[in-house]
Amino acid sequence: MRAVPQASESSQDQAKDVRPLTGNEAIARGAWEAGMRVAAAYPGTPSTEILESLATYPVEDVHAQWSTNEKVALDVAIGASFAGSRALASMKHVGLNVAADAFMSQAYIGVNGGLVLAVCDDPGIHSSQNEQDTRIYGQLATVPVLEPSDAQEALDLTRLAFEISEAFDTMVIVRGTTRLSHTRSPVVVGTRKEAPARGFLESPAKNVMIPAHARNRHVVVIEREAKLAKYLETSPINRWETGDSSFGVITAGTCYPYVREVLPSASVLKLGASWPLPEGLLRRYCESVERVFVVEELEPVIEKEVRALGFKVSGKEYFPRVGEFSPEIVRAGFEKAGVLSPRAQKIGWTPEPLARPPVLCAGCPHTSSYMAVRAANARVAGDIGCYTLACLDPLRGLDTTVSMGSSIGNAIGIWRGGETKPVMATIGDSTFLHAGIPGLIDAVYNQANITVMLLDNHITAMTGGQDHPGTGKTLRGEEAPRVDYEALVRAIGVKWVRTVDSYDLAAVYQNLREAIAYRGVSVLISNRPCVLDPVKIKGPALSIATEQCNACQACMNLGCPALTWGEETFEGRHKVKIDASLCIGCTLCAQVCTVDCIHPVAQVTQ
Repeated sequence: MRAVPQASESSQDQAKDVRPLTGNEAIARGAWEAGMRVAAAYPGTPSTEILESLATYPVEDVHAQWSTNEKVALDVAIGASFAGSRALASMKHVGLNVAADAFMSQAYIGVNGGLVLAVCDDPGIHSSQNEQDTRIYGQLATVPVLEPSDAQEALDLTRLAFEISEAFDTMVIVRGTTRLSHTRSPVVVGTRKEAPARGFLESPAKNVMIPAHARNRHVVVIEREAKLAKYLETSPINRWETGDSSFGVITAGTCYPYVREVLPSASVLKLGASWPLPEGLLRRYCESVERVFVVEELEPVIEKEVRALGFKVSGKEYFPRVGEFSPEIVRAGFEKAGVLSPRAQKIGWTPEPLARPPVLCAGCPHTSSYMAVRAANARVAGDIGCYTLACLDPLRGLDTTVSMGSSIGNAIGIWRGGETKPVMATIGDSTFLHAGIPGLIDAVYNQANITVMLLDNHITAMTGGQDHPGTGKTLRGEEAPRVDYEALVRAIGVKWVRTVDSYDLAAVYQNLREAIAYRGVSVLISNRPCVLDPVKIKGPALSIATEQCNACQACMNLGCPALTWGEETFEGRHKVKIDASLCIGCTLCAQVCTVDCIHPVAQVTQ
């Protein structure tokens, strides 16, 4: 094992070049400064901007790519590490589930070139299907987990992660959270330190995980964990800040600034790594104070380990296991514990802000698809993407949503389980490439009677419009081969395949009816670019001839945010008006209008 540089060798000691960076941008910068050469990811909030930022660095320094899913991204990074180059894979917390198979095996193999996983958790479930604590994966795989508390530490700990990786022959997780990922703060940046490729390490006993090799490597993993724990005992990434000894706080990550804001004079042990934990340091700290609190988001990972050392510790009885923390939540926990006096109640009433429910964009091509789905009276298994919002009023077009790519497999099971309604799966283009293809193969192979609606909006829309193999562009905007969905689906063995323009409402309805009537697996591709895609074709805004409107409100069933209630009424019902600043001229409202009163603005004003 070679020596690991101390934190004092980080960018903070170099000539000061201060830039405002988000946590994700800082992770990208730290990887670049560390000499990382290959980076791969699948976009997923809150981690997306790590790869987008890396793509702004010189191509001769870094190869940065979108992969079809997180496992492929990790496999690419692992391959680069095998070849002796430093590599990074980034993903959100649920993405690590997809990559877990390779992740667990690589924990035994270790590394050649430094290998870092930037994994961003989402406490509070701002844009995910669950809350999940990546630190538990670190424990499971015996892989160290570094926890930066701000953007400066995000850069510094990412640089250090590559050094730790190579020194201890291990992958390293840099764990972010939504708050760290998207908060911007001043960061002292450094320069790139080139790390020449080491060349491929020809060692089948290390690199090939057959049982005989894996048994020996497991022993190495246990020994490695002990070495890492010993290193972390004295590492400056852990910081003991002395203060009032009547109680002490152990914390990590973005909880640290909350604790410091609420308890500026407290004794605090800030851990830079939440796994493995430095037992000796924890013992000395706990013995130095009369009462110990642990403040950590989500699961009681640190709390359980401190209890296992034999210390009485307070944690989740005062600080919740669910949701994102804030100074207010941390303060409330310490007030409940009797450490802080309750604040005086404010006099008067402060109205709560109105919650705006999420909606599909004006002109979203998914709208017509789900209108047709709703009319089909089918049992619908949904998937992960913007179109998941179709479960809400007024579209109400989904019955289930589990995880990326689950819809087709779920639909097979629903049909096999005896559902009497027609059974459908709806899945977006990026999600289909991510994890939907195996489900479709299974449906054909096992002769299921289901309809799959592939919602092709030419982009990974939910995470901000990233490219994928179906867009014909790479992460850096270069031309690339584009997946032909009809050819792919036919190659799988599907006999009934059609593509329809999402804005042709009648065609969507008719083709979906025919797809459902087909006995076997049918695939209807609803095709139209996302309205946020820069290549979209925007038509003239529409307007309503108010005198003709009979307030039937059929157009309101679209759920389009450009449609609002007007002041005029007809037979006690409000007529509708269109906000021209939001309308993109998709004409879906005109197609459902019962009295033909919706036309381009120029025609209405003539």
